Amino acid sequence: MNSSDRTPADLLRSALATDPGRPLITFYDDATGERVELSVATFANWVAKTANLLQGDLAAEPGDRLALLLPAHWQSAVWLLACSSVGVTVEIGGEAADADLVVSGPDTLEEARACSGERVALALRPLGGRFPQTPVGFLDYAVEVPGQGDQFAPYVPVDPAAPALTVDGRTLSGTEVVDRAREDAAALGLADGARLLTGRGYGGWEGLSAGLFTPLATRGSVVLCRHLDQLSPEGLSQRVASERVTNTVL
Repeated sequence: MNSSDRTPADLLRSALATDPGRPLITFYDDATGERVELSVATFANWVAKTANLLQGDLAAEPGDRLALLLPAHWQSAVWLLACSSVGVTVEIGGEAADADLVVSGPDTLEEARACSGERVALALRPLGGRFPQTPVGFLDYAVEVPGQGDQFAPYVPVDPAAPALTVDGRTLSGTEVVDRAREDAAALGLADGARLLTGRGYGGWEGLSAGLFTPLATRGSVVLCRHLDQLSPEGLSQRVASERVTNTVL
């Protein structure tokens, strides 16, 4: 890890500069059988496109608040890093009515409609597929993001001390997110380059840390499992072996 990295977006830039081809997120949905693996470079490309959508088409600015109503998913991780890149504060499970923007999965659309600002919906279908019909009042992420630029530059530099993430009733700056991720890595005994498997959700800090921030902070990778309770103990053991997992947080 680079000691000068002060935001999650910094961690991703360092990973891209040092080892772009290594796996970063391997996502499983055990309710559908989906498996997606993203290298650092592929993930960073998704982040750049999403940040360009956020800053450009959605006119988001540093300090804006985005209610993120998404489960643990590789596309949720993309949005978290895109917001860090722009300087937008992510509110995990935040009240849509109080937010400047909202990003919703298919199961929270009614809740998300309370937002008076821009609304983006994700179908969370395999391979990033779009909705069969775009929900009324929303932009379909899968329709809007492919045409965005592959490189991103913020209009204004992101302040590492500015609010970056609100979770569990606490607001953290970008630097605090990075520091806490590094502390979690030490507490879990994660070595540099560790491959962590987790079935925790993204509704609280522990799930966000294990499912994204701590692997980034340790130059490692994550096997992010949704609906892990549908996998048998034997299946979990096989996955740990086949994915070369070094640590688990269930």
